Amino acid sequence: MRELAALNQFFWKYRFRFFTGIVLVIATNYLAVLAPQITGYVVGLVQAKLPGGKPVSGVPNDLLIRAIAGISDNYHFSFGWLITFCSITILILAILRGVFMFFMRQTIIVMSRHIEYDQKNQVYQHYQALDTEFYKTHSTGDLMSRITEDVSRVRMYTGPSLMYLINLISLIGFCLYNMFSKDVRLSLYVLSPLPILAITIYLVNSIINKKSEEIQGQLSDLTTNAQESYSGIRVIKSFVQEKAMLGFFKTNSELYRKNAVSLAKVEAFYTPTMALMIGLSTLLTIYLGGLQAIKDPSQIGTIVEFVIYINMLTFPVSAIGWTASMIQRAAASQKRLNEFLLIESKIQNKGTQKIDKIKGDIQFSQVDFIYPHSGIKALSNFTLDILAGQKVLILGKTGSGKSSIAQVLNRMYHVNAGQVKVDGLPIESIDFTSLRKRIGYVQQDVFLFSDSVKNNIQFGVVSSDDAIKAAAKSAHILNEIEQLPAGFDTMVGERGTTLSGGQKQRISIARALIKSPDLFIFDDCLSAVDANTEKTILNNLSQLMQGKTALFITHRIFFNFHFDLIIYLEDGHIAESGTHESLLAKQGLYAELYHTQLSQNQQ
Repeated sequence: MRELAALNQFFWKYRFRFFTGIVLVIATNYLAVLAPQITGYVVGLVQAKLPGGKPVSGVPNDLLIRAIAGISDNYHFSFGWLITFCSITILILAILRGVFMFFMRQTIIVMSRHIEYDQKNQVYQHYQALDTEFYKTHSTGDLMSRITEDVSRVRMYTGPSLMYLINLISLIGFCLYNMFSKDVRLSLYVLSPLPILAITIYLVNSIINKKSEEIQGQLSDLTTNAQESYSGIRVIKSFVQEKAMLGFFKTNSELYRKNAVSLAKVEAFYTPTMALMIGLSTLLTIYLGGLQAIKDPSQIGTIVEFVIYINMLTFPVSAIGWTASMIQRAAASQKRLNEFLLIESKIQNKGTQKIDKIKGDIQFSQVDFIYPHSGIKALSNFTLDILAGQKVLILGKTGSGKSSIAQVLNRMYHVNAGQVKVDGLPIESIDFTSLRKRIGYVQQDVFLFSDSVKNNIQFGVVSSDDAIKAAAKSAHILNEIEQLPAGFDTMVGERGTTLSGGQKQRISIARALIKSPDLFIFDDCLSAVDANTEKTILNNLSQLMQGKTALFITHRIFFNFHFDLIIYLEDGHIAESGTHESLLAKQGLYAELYHTQLSQNQQ
């Protein structure tokens, strides 16, 4: 249960609603227990009016009952008027209780919705603060499960569960107080089954807690399975694997179903157990009370009152199991959330300085970089000086470390050894938010949001329609966008599924251009376009990037663009570097790639 202590910050934030709700719950139950007292008082008066009946002895415990008795004595109500007066009083109390119950839900349940809102924002904000390594080692389905299922289960604790818990504690407290005030001996007999009930609750709760944690983990796996199937539906259809994937999903779903049913069976054990214990208490009340009433008929009103108390306790006592189950599930979910929120990003902004502009001087000094999640060494003793305004082509085979240079420059990862400087400043000392704002990065893995073309281009930058069109024109995508059904307002679908690969790449280029960055990084972003489109885009980029530093990361040579520096990577280090002419003269790796690609283009 200590996991739920993390929610105290939210209870304090909404303390007005929280404490007001507690007061309303207590007031509601106080009004509820007045009805049995009035009923017992009236039954006692009726019994006293019967032949041979004895007058009601003793003074009523509750002030309200005393007031009713005082009004009856002062105004000398007839017996009929007294019954009517008591009935009206019970009706008024019921109405007041209904009003209090309405406001009770308006405070505690509404508070739980506010906490749910805050928790989801907290989790989402933490997602955004975590580094790339975290997302390499955690599945999307698990992340979705935490922000949806886990937060929803916690809300059931901060709302309904908490409300019913306070409700049953206060109602049981009022009932026990009134019962022991009336007859201690009878109360002990009547309540004797409750210790057995408490032991049962403890044992079953232990089972529920264990099963709840298992089920939450299985639900996360099931969500991951479904999410991957939806995202990769085209691959599944292409390889005709619908039946196989359905079988895999059914296996996971069946495992979840069995455990969920098992948990439901355990929880179902509560209700009949509660009913049995309450039934025993009612039987004891009637039996022992009946024996007592035979000896002393004036106690009939007390017996009636006890029977009503026992019936009033039926719901709160039976709700103990349901409430305990919700609390256990919430604790299991909050534990998962706590573990996640304790994860710290390895890329921190502490002690860094913000920058407004990048000149474009970049230095890699004997850099070693190993991907922490795989152990693959991407860069080895990598040293490179890029001057402001230079256009650099970074070539190499797959896995040579090309994209790792872009990852390090964007502070997605820290290097293991050596140093990276931007404008003479160690990159770790620069605020990564301000750094990334000045970089126009087109990633190798193009990603478009399920939004309009316009919003995908101006993502993160509020721009005019003219600026958006200019960026699209420079990326050579304007004509194709205007031919779409709704033009720039056309929805591109999840991950841009309605567009071709080349269109997605060019929209991503337009998204980088509209930022007007100081440093451009293009990571294999023209692989899906034809030669003429590539030539047009490179010519446009040449004009836009004058005086700005640009890195082109690719596995092939661009014949229509002048580069100040060309480097050829091999196994994480620079195998060759120089200008186009000097590298051709060396007759090395670059020259071999150049002649191979040239011959392919001429075919």
